[in-house]
Amino acid sequence: MSSSENAKLQYESGQTSYPMEVLSDSGDHIIFDSNAALFSGAAGKEPDVKPDGLATGGVVTVAVSSSDDVVDVAALTCYLAGVKKTVSSGLDTAITRAATDVASISSITVNSSGTIAVVKGTDSADTTFSETRDAAGGPPLIPVGSIEIAQIRTTTNTAGPISANEIFQVIGLHQERYDFPLFTVVAKDAQIVMADSLSLIHVGATTKAVNASYADPIFADVPKATNYKPSETSHTVNSEQIYGGTLGSTSKSLGQGSFTAYFEDGITDPLLKAKNDTIWFKFFQNKYKSSYMLDQGVLGIARDFPAGGDVNASCTISASTESFEVEV
Repeated sequence: MSSSENAKLQYESGQTSYPMEVLSDSGDHIIFDSNAALFSGAAGKEPDVKPDGLATGGVVTVAVSSSDDVVDVAALTCYLAGVKKTVSSGLDTAITRAATDVASISSITVNSSGTIAVVKGTDSADTTFSETRDAAGGPPLIPVGSIEIAQIRTTTNTAGPISANEIFQVIGLHQERYDFPLFTVVAKDAQIVMADSLSLIHVGATTKAVNASYADPIFADVPKATNYKPSETSHTVNSEQIYGGTLGSTSKSLGQGSFTAYFEDGITDPLLKAKNDTIWFKFFQNKYKSSYMLDQGVLGIARDFPAGGDVNASCTISASTESFEVEV
């Protein structure tokens, strides 16, 4: 049997902030790691995730001028290196055809300086297109720091207007958007997890950049705390009697975490500054051991000022996920 006589409770008392930076590809092109141990959810400190890609506009159309070998690119906004850029329209953007009647793909991109640029792929030996990047008849590899917004596919070197069926802008195939694929912020692992693997379409067989600014929690002790209760899932059995038997089902609900804190005056104590904010809590069942539990939720505080006792508060942790154990 063990008691919690030597337990310790800590709370997120501050943060170390990281400005917008490129996260590290874990190797599967799905999980992207930060330099933090946890992502803070405190007000104004939440992760701001901005993968490179098109945000609005950028539609490529047949040139209004009807000139040969050009297309029109609508004005657009995009994210590059985590910064939103506004790019003016590109009327009569030039496309270079192959030297002979073979398949040729040119990618319309926005480069790292926020300018529309055309990158030509390697021409095929015939009129057959390839979907393999940097292959003959395939789309080119896009420079690192640029984004692709469209592809132009031609099979003749005869000068002439680019037609609508030679313009390709399918999201995920010919166009990079900042919000595709969707992603999840995993606060407990300080990671961004994409819904699907990012394509290796950039020079060096790399993905587009996944950028984020975020904050890593700094913990301080709750000086006088007791009765910590983690946020945990409870299970309920429901039943309905039917002829000759019973139908049963189960349901789950997430309970609030809680603890009791004793204050010096209940007015100036540091923990009170985090009231109603979403913060992390770290509980050591034995402060002389390294394993602990983690909770993240909105801190609720209900203070009590007894005439003949210590000022205290019933504190709640309203979490969106249950607490978890960290074994060190």
